[in-house]
Amino acid sequence: MANKKKIIVLSCMIALLAATAVFNYVFTGTGNAKVAQTTYANAAGYFAQYRAERLTNRNEELIQLDSVLSCAAKGSEEYSAALTMKTNLTLNTEKEMLLETLIKAYGFEDAVVVIGLDSDNVNVIAKSSNLTADDAIAIYTIIAEEASVSPENVKIIPIS
Repeated sequence: MANKKKIIVLSCMIALLAATAVFNYVFTGTGNAKVAQTTYANAAGYFAQYRAERLTNRNEELIQLDSVLSCAAKGSEEYSAALTMKTNLTLNTEKEMLLETLIKAYGFEDAVVVIGLDSDNVNVIAKSSNLTADDAIAIYTIIAEEASVSPENVKIIPIS
């Protein structure tokens, strides 16, 4: 009986994920290549677009997790897994925003930080026409101190 519940919950999660992908494709106009090319043509547009997409995706993920939490019985394995995923997603979102703010405070015009949910990888996309070694060291230091990530798991990508 427990296996049937797991299969039903996982099937619901997969169906919600598929529906989210379809809605994301339809509503964001991902199928329009010209719009995507012009949006990412300049760095300022890139950062704004990325943040908007990240916010939309995170909100959809949280809605899916909330639906799993409402369907699963409290104390069940599915409930615990969904609650853990929701907590990790929220913590990563807060860390990303903090790191972005700290990197901008260091002197970069803009930055986007992406923390992996299933890994210790941290990707930093910084708006910089000339990223120096000192700048990279400063970013590594911020990431290492605030996110407790070793430098070999940090990737810095400058965009001008």
